[in-house]
Amino acid sequence: MNIFFTKTNYKFAKNANKSNSAVLTFIPDTINMKKTALITGATSGIGMATAIRFASEGINLILCGRRDERLLELKKKLQPKVDVHTLCFDVSDKKATFAAISNLPPEFSSIDILINNAGNAYGLDSIETGNIADWEFMIDINLKGLLYVSKAVLQNMMKNNSGHIINIGSTAAKNVYKKGNVYCATKHSVDALTKGMRIDLKEHGIKVGSIHPGLTETEFSKVRFHGNKEKADEVYSNVISLKPEDLADIIHFVISRPYHINISDLVAMPISQN
Repeated sequence: MNIFFTKTNYKFAKNANKSNSAVLTFIPDTINMKKTALITGATSGIGMATAIRFASEGINLILCGRRDERLLELKKKLQPKVDVHTLCFDVSDKKATFAAISNLPPEFSSIDILINNAGNAYGLDSIETGNIADWEFMIDINLKGLLYVSKAVLQNMMKNNSGHIINIGSTAAKNVYKKGNVYCATKHSVDALTKGMRIDLKEHGIKVGSIHPGLTETEFSKVRFHGNKEKADEVYSNVISLKPEDLADIIHFVISRPYHINISDLVAMPISQN
């Protein structure tokens, strides 16, 4: 059995074996050390807002996304505050994902925080008329992409016996809505995966949790409706939705708790949402 707790500037791991003897292992506590966070989907919405919030708190950043111009623009904006490295790749591309993360410069190779934010919805159709290409996009990005990035980052976290992974889910992970079929299925999968990751990784000192936003005004609906801005704007009309900055505040709160606290599952909705 492994028991982790904090005391002064150290974490103690008490390993009890079958003979009830105990060995204390001293592991440096990183709570007050400069940290590095990798954020996927950092070119817009929640990912970008989280990068800006983390930079204001002195957290070094690895920003990932598919739009290089936006990554470089964000890097230029944040670099006076913290060290920033950008990675332009698609999380659904397994080879590109592992190549990008495995070739990080030494000063960025030790990742303390992973924000699995990349994800999208494509289409809003009844199951019998759904577009198979849309289904595959959602499964590839929302689920497989999250797995690829997590697998690549975990190698280093395991060596350090520490780390914090936040998977950005959705209220669609908790409920199902009309024509949300495959999107809801991917987010339910992320919810289950997060629970499994937490069980598997706790003995390695790695915290895992999920944050599930409700209606949040981002590029989400524009992507869902394949660039149809008029349809996307209708989603947010006549309702007070969450802003990306609201989620960034919540994410920072979760990752800044003391070592012994793991906020494992959190749902945030605007007051107007059922």
